[in-house]
Amino acid sequence: MTSVTRTRGQVAVQGLPAGIVTRLVAAGIDLLVVLATVAALHLSYAALRYLLFGPPFALPELGAWGAAGYGCALMAGYLAVGWGTAGRTVGDTMMGVRVTARSGAVLTPVAAVLRAVLYVVFPLGLLWVAAGRRRASVQDLLVGSVVVYDWYGHAGTAVPRPPGRTGDR
Repeated sequence: MTSVTRTRGQVAVQGLPAGIVTRLVAAGIDLLVVLATVAALHLSYAALRYLLFGPPFALPELGAWGAAGYGCALMAGYLAVGWGTAGRTVGDTMMGVRVTARSGAVLTPVAAVLRAVLYVVFPLGLLWVAAGRRRASVQDLLVGSVVVYDWYGHAGTAVPRPPGRTGDR
């Protein structure tokens, strides 16, 4: 459902495609959530190892490649679960956006995983939102997803077009 109304000189954009700033802030919040999760898992592992085997208290040493692989896998899993179930992650919720298929339905598990992997492998694809007419990232174009403003949780509604507009803008 599209809601384009004027309230005290501001335009409500419920249901319209989200812009680059909103999506970058949401992605930054999601990155912080994953980094905090990684830190908590490492500390928990070190504490459990200390309790079971005694001193020293030491964080696991994964090496640069191991840490990068572990972090990327955790990020992809976090994004895929969020987008494949509720259509949003913590960052998306805080910024009032939802990821859906072009039909407005929740992404299929395959589409959610593919979109998440593409975001982890090629994060710069998000910048296409600023250049493209449809406000779609490279990942959105490849998977067939859209990111819309959705503060009220109207999942399952078709992606609308603003009144009086034609085309894909």
